[in-house]
Amino acid sequence: MKQRVRLFAVLRERAGQETLDLEDLAEGLDLAGLKASLASSHPGLGDLASVRGVVGTSYVEDDHILQDGSEVALLPPVSGGSGAPVPDYEKGVFEIAAQSIDSGALALRVGHESCGAVVNFTGVTRNRNRGEEVTQLDYEAFEEMAGPEMGRIFERCLAAFGPKAHDGDREFTLRMICVHRTGMVPVGEPSVVIAVASPHRDAAFDAARFLIDELKKSLPVWKKEHYTQGHHWIGDRS
Repeated sequence: MKQRVRLFAVLRERAGQETLDLEDLAEGLDLAGLKASLASSHPGLGDLASVRGVVGTSYVEDDHILQDGSEVALLPPVSGGSGAPVPDYEKGVFEIAAQSIDSGALALRVGHESCGAVVNFTGVTRNRNRGEEVTQLDYEAFEEMAGPEMGRIFERCLAAFGPKAHDGDREFTLRMICVHRTGMVPVGEPSVVIAVASPHRDAAFDAARFLIDELKKSLPVWKKEHYTQGHHWIGDRS
């Protein structure tokens, strides 16, 4: 069986290439078996136990059976635009930005006459971490996967804090946008901005916190911290 493996962030850096084309694999191999095979043939990749697999645009478990000739992406733990063509803020809008993010402009975009509260969360590069002086951050995203995964996060947020969770208010809306930087982000500049508008402040605060927390858990975006000497991939547990 043949399998193409895409690598991201620290895995790509360790392998020295973005893809690995594997041949003569056992038929009916699952993701766990593929990771075991890679650990043997490419020990420089390190421990793959915490590495997640993606087929298409969905995460798969270790017991997922791989198909001959297909492609699987291996994603190291995330640190934590492929946005919709027509912005639908009530479903959530996600964008990837290569340049600086204007957080005030995002708050204006989600604002609406039905909303009495707008909550804006901005994550910025700080100057120290891990006991080191940070000079800048470098973000990398699996863009084909990031949009669909953020869409699933928006769906869970709406289920928890959106209109269906507040049936007593017929005019209730929840409007959301998230923009994440890629590439180099200097100290003091935003790396991620989330803006949420709602008729009521409680839902806006709750939704904003939910979105940033869930984004950090599963969005396939990786962060490399650069120090005055050296660098480190945040989330790397190898």
